[in-house]
Amino acid sequence: MTHLYQQFVARLQLADGIPLLLLRLYLAPVMIQAGWNKASSFDSIVDWFGNDDYGLGLPMPLVMAFLATAAELVGGILLLFGALTRLVSIPLMITMVVAMVSVHAENGWLAIADASSWLADGTILLNESIMAAPEKLSAAKSLLQEHGHYDWLTSSGNFVVLNNGIEFAATYFVMLLVLFIYGGGRFFSVDYYLSKMFSPKID
Repeated sequence: MTHLYQQFVARLQLADGIPLLLLRLYLAPVMIQAGWNKASSFDSIVDWFGNDDYGLGLPMPLVMAFLATAAELVGGILLLFGALTRLVSIPLMITMVVAMVSVHAENGWLAIADASSWLADGTILLNESIMAAPEKLSAAKSLLQEHGHYDWLTSSGNFVVLNNGIEFAATYFVMLLVLFIYGGGRFFSVDYYLSKMFSPKID
């Protein structure tokens, strides 16, 4: 039985590039879109990065905005093809950490305000705005049902209250960390074939 299991695991390892491919295909459009959005409104991004009153108050906002934009836009494209996967994962992870600390941390964990979540009820990540979200959402629905085209407005999905917590950025960081450690993956990445070309003995 042990021998059969070992054979199964050995065969399974031939497909170890598939989950890494899926991670890259998931992350690439997210990063490319984020980078494109920054590039499309670069001046306002620079202003937001540097402003102490309504922005992040980061030093050298022009440089920081350029690095964030380049990391997401160029890095996302390289992730799509699995090229320089480990290298591009580093600035992208740094970008996620900066986003978590400077933008999302004050809002706790949840990306969407869900007062029924155990992450919003009685934990160290307790956020008063999350606990008030059901009341606000109910009031908004009542107003729309009375004065708006509620059925049309909700035809694409239910209304939610955005909490903007660290959930998404932290998830992307973990996914990028996996790619940093394991690379682009066997068979389905440029990195794999480059490694075969330059280091034939390295699988």
